[in-house]
Amino acid sequence: MEQQSRLKISIRTDPALVEPISDFLLGLTEAAVEIDVDDHDDRQTLHLYLAQPDIDEMARERMIDQISSYLYELADIFQVETPVMAVSAYAEEDWGSNWKKHFTPFAIVPGLVIAPTWENYQAALGELVIEMDPGMAFGTGHHATTSMSLSLVREVVEGGGGRRVLDVGTGTGILGMAAVLFGATEVLAIDNDPLAVAAAQENVGRNGLAGAMQVSGMALEDVEGDFSLIVANIIHDTLLQLAGNLVQLLAAGGSLVLSGILRGDQTTSIIRCFEAMGCELGREEDQAEWSALLLRKRC
Repeated sequence: MEQQSRLKISIRTDPALVEPISDFLLGLTEAAVEIDVDDHDDRQTLHLYLAQPDIDEMARERMIDQISSYLYELADIFQVETPVMAVSAYAEEDWGSNWKKHFTPFAIVPGLVIAPTWENYQAALGELVIEMDPGMAFGTGHHATTSMSLSLVREVVEGGGGRRVLDVGTGTGILGMAAVLFGATEVLAIDNDPLAVAAAQENVGRNGLAGAMQVSGMALEDVEGDFSLIVANIIHDTLLQLAGNLVQLLAAGGSLVLSGILRGDQTTSIIRCFEAMGCELGREEDQAEWSALLLRKRC
């Protein structure tokens, strides 16, 4: 039988970008990522092996453009040299094993485990589990911004402040699904990427949460009603663009969990923006170079 051709993308980058690039690629492309260290300098090379065979030219170019734009934006944020990307082909071997070994069950926060669909994970007593397949959407849960956001979401929901939740830019649906497991009674998760919506809907159904969580591709400006908790793990500039809509949809006294923010100037910028719109800072979580914020809307 003739082997099918698949794409390999190699990205040579500053070490500071390895973790965010790896997490982005793992979610975006359903791919295994291998990392090489160059003996001659401190730069590292990520080798990305795409799962989809024989991608058509239009889809291939769209994917490469999306990755390239992300690399440029990330380098600008971190103020480092833009990563260099090279594209080639490789023959299919044992793709399933190669991909799956990179995504195994892990506790994203104490008491909550993310388990891939192909693992027969047995939950411990009192342990919550989300079974998921990242598909083509961003978000396996490995990134620091996800775990920090989850800690704040749990704090709000278990404290009684997350009855009706809006998850903006849901990706694979992790934050919204976790909110339901923590006790939220109604979650609306939105994303402007159709692939993310499809992946999140599948994950919600697989975990039996469709009765409490709706996933939609609607735009934020089309969402109606008041929410007691809004969570948005995106990026700094987008959070600023969406600030007015987020605050408007937040009920008086409601909580806002924001992440995807770099520590320092970006954190200060977000706090100032939302405080000017009637919110006050409750708490800041920091991990590595990232921040997550818990804000509350003044009554």
